[in-house]
Amino acid sequence: MTSILNFGSLNIDHVYQVTSFVRPGETVSSLHYDRLPGGKGLNQSVALARAGAPVFHAGKVGPDGQFLVELLQSCGVDTRFVACDGSVTGHACIQVDAAGQNCILLHGGANREITLAMAEKTLAAFSAGDWLVLQNEISCMPQILSMGKARGMVTVLNPSPITPELAAADFSQVDYLLLNETEGCDLTGQTRPEDIVAALLRRYPAMHVVLTLGADGAVYAAGEEYISVPAVPVQAVDTTAAGDTFTGFFLTEYLAHGDAGRALRAASTASSIAVSRKGASPSIPTAAEVAEQMKG
Repeated sequence: MTSILNFGSLNIDHVYQVTSFVRPGETVSSLHYDRLPGGKGLNQSVALARAGAPVFHAGKVGPDGQFLVELLQSCGVDTRFVACDGSVTGHACIQVDAAGQNCILLHGGANREITLAMAEKTLAAFSAGDWLVLQNEISCMPQILSMGKARGMVTVLNPSPITPELAAADFSQVDYLLLNETEGCDLTGQTRPEDIVAALLRRYPAMHVVLTLGADGAVYAAGEEYISVPAVPVQAVDTTAAGDTFTGFFLTEYLAHGDAGRALRAASTASSIAVSRKGASPSIPTAAEVAEQMKG
């Protein structure tokens, strides 16, 4: 059976409910506070597992992050490649406003302490044809991408967050690029979805591009194939893990059936459920919930 290795971040999310985002020089009181598991890597592993994929997580936490490892295990994620000897677990300070939008301040912590030696040892356990999923919240990401490609793994990159260091990644080694409209604009300078996709495929003709468009749905493009699906209407409560949920469900459905349209619809449905709930990983639905929603 094909395995999925998600080499990604593990964070503790400090979530503050606010009336509106803090402005420069301003001090405000939060309406509510939660301490929650998060990180794009963790969220995507949870989404993959809840969607039904066989997923291994690789990453690093500090002594304060054991509960993150236990959460992954409780969701069915294999954590044998998670190191627990980091200095301090990565964490995020998240403001969520009255409209459900968020802004996030990250501290990398142990996520930035991943070494090439650790990456090499982890990747050695996987084979050609296995899938490697990456985001941009860990150290050595460009090198891990290259090592995975050299092993014949199918490479998936969610280029988030967009940073100057991301330029070090060889995007020609990416088989599947999953990104949102803002990231697409940052990478291509284009603003219209069709222009973003066209620019990426001109540069990387063999790439499969999945572009999420928020309330306007999502697009899949590869070669001459172009598939667009609408968003599922929903009242947003918290959009924190929407993209990560989409990624996990799209990859799981696509890997199982090879049908991009079906995968887009399942991922859009899963995201609509996630944004209707508070929190990051706690908001991610199960495959059964998504299937039930799609019946309606």
